Amino acid sequence: MLPRALSRHSARRIATEIRVQRAGLGASAVRSRRYKSTETTVNGTAGSSSPTQADAPTASSSAAPIDQASFPESGTLPYLPQPLGVPDLPTTFRKSWRDETMELMNQDVRLARRKHIVKEATRGYFHDLNATRKHGGKTWIAPRTLIREDHALYFPDISGSCLAGSETVHTTNLCKGKVSVIAMLSTAISEEHVDSFVRETNEAFLSNPHYRFVQINLQENYAKALLVSLYVSSLRRNIPKELHPTYILSRQNMEYVREPLRMNNKHIGFVYLLDSNLKVRWAGGGLALPSEAESLKRCTKVLLDRMGKGNASAGK
Repeated sequence: MLPRALSRHSARRIATEIRVQRAGLGASAVRSRRYKSTETTVNGTAGSSSPTQADAPTASSSAAPIDQASFPESGTLPYLPQPLGVPDLPTTFRKSWRDETMELMNQDVRLARRKHIVKEATRGYFHDLNATRKHGGKTWIAPRTLIREDHALYFPDISGSCLAGSETVHTTNLCKGKVSVIAMLSTAISEEHVDSFVRETNEAFLSNPHYRFVQINLQENYAKALLVSLYVSSLRRNIPKELHPTYILSRQNMEYVREPLRMNNKHIGFVYLLDSNLKVRWAGGGLALPSEAESLKRCTKVLLDRMGKGNASAGK
């Protein structure tokens, strides 16, 4: 459903862009075909010339082969290509009506939202489910080292009720001043994905008072959220009591922050490592490779050691 702030002219432009994308008749593709049809060799005979250095694909500096036994279906996945998160420091205060109105008056914001609407409109209903057939929905490999602090972005504030009580809690308050691992859950399979990442890390650092493990059971769909609320008592029995204050049941709309967090599939689990300033220093998704689980544990220890509190851990 289009935002009310969009004018009729904007709505018509969006509808036109959607039709163009579905028909596969983008202007860039047309120009590309026109250019290729006129390519000739130096000798004047028809044919495609060798690609230039600018056209040739370049490998990421951190790219490396991964365990093919884990993904037998051919092809390798790239390492996380960019820092994840949002540029603004998160806050627990919600935007006022005036702030939202001023935001809609911003040309860049309107263009970004229109681009998002076009992308979602051309996305099939079963896109996420079909994507799990390849690599289990995994689209990138977690980095082997920490993202540099000066390049890292912030994790957005997510609120909801915790298992320890009905009061509203915020990730900003829970994670500020701590080294935190945030797990995003939405399905039963996503719980297995998260566990494959965090098992070793929690065994090593969960007893450290400066380490925090936050689980967010995110259900943006109202019907699913209602269903989950009926099983809260079951969750309390299955989740260790010491983790109840940091297990959040959330219905927050994540539509405009899924892309910055690379949460590109609603069926798989994602894990984010935050430093004490709420910056995302590491991230992983899907079923963890052994090397990914090890890198999360190693990076967590590095952050704790930099705080001068790594020795407080009961684990190694």
